[in-house]
Amino acid sequence: MTENKNKTSCKHQWVDLYLEHLLIERGLSENSLDGYLSDLESFQSFLKERAAKIENTTSQTLLLYLTFLRSKALKSTSLARHLSSLRGFFAFITSRGLIKENPAVLLENPKLPRKIPEFLSPEEVGRILTRPKLTEKLGFRDRAMLELLYAAGMRVSELISLNIEDFDPQTGVLIIFGKGSKERLVPIHYVAQNYLNQYIKDWRPAFNPKVKNIFLNRSGKGLTRQGVWKMIKKFTLEAGIKRSISPHTFRHSFATHLLDGGADLRTVQLLLGHSDINATEIYTHIQAGRLLQLHKRFHPRSVM
Repeated sequence: MTENKNKTSCKHQWVDLYLEHLLIERGLSENSLDGYLSDLESFQSFLKERAAKIENTTSQTLLLYLTFLRSKALKSTSLARHLSSLRGFFAFITSRGLIKENPAVLLENPKLPRKIPEFLSPEEVGRILTRPKLTEKLGFRDRAMLELLYAAGMRVSELISLNIEDFDPQTGVLIIFGKGSKERLVPIHYVAQNYLNQYIKDWRPAFNPKVKNIFLNRSGKGLTRQGVWKMIKKFTLEAGIKRSISPHTFRHSFATHLLDGGADLRTVQLLLGHSDINATEIYTHIQAGRLLQLHKRFHPRSVM
């Protein structure tokens, strides 16, 4: 097994087998594996205290565990994550013929409130984009990164892992590797293309590159998520925006502004790399709220 498995090795061989499946076949990240391991270890501790075994888990056992988790006053999101880990695990060992029936088949997640994502207005995006100093290599790099975050709706992990060969300057298309190493093609507008082309050609060599990553730190190595987050925080404050803005806010703004401009939900789903359109539908709640406000403001029967 790989080095990752050794790090996340667990007492029960079925759990180790499941983690190996998540790592090799599904391509999950180390952070995701750690989350699954933590949830499954918690369940194993629950079983151990009751002299029970995974092999003998029933739907009643899982209901008792659900009651136990609720007694710990976990947030709905944490509870849902625990249950999702168990459903995935038991579905896996059932599919491998290790148990005859899946005890988690009727296990349902708690209903979670749908949070409306924070997003920037086009004017706010413009104010942030103009903050980096284009006469300096770090400033030009930062402008190119900000342009890409907004032009392609990228996750910060996707941005910092971009390599030179992932950009086709002839077509203006980025090859982005998302969650689970899923590949998607995203076109970017000519302004972002120009900044990216100029950065790669004129500014990137000044960093004395030691890796293939497009965006580099002062040492010529790849950037970290924290580094990008600090950069955005700095320029957000300089732009006079007092809300808490993260790299993901640019992704939310990208999706929201596309839908506002008339893009269909399926197109936005593909550009964001969502495997399930339900993940994209959250942005329609933003539109619905705006439409309601406009209706109240302008419909003659709504005016008091």
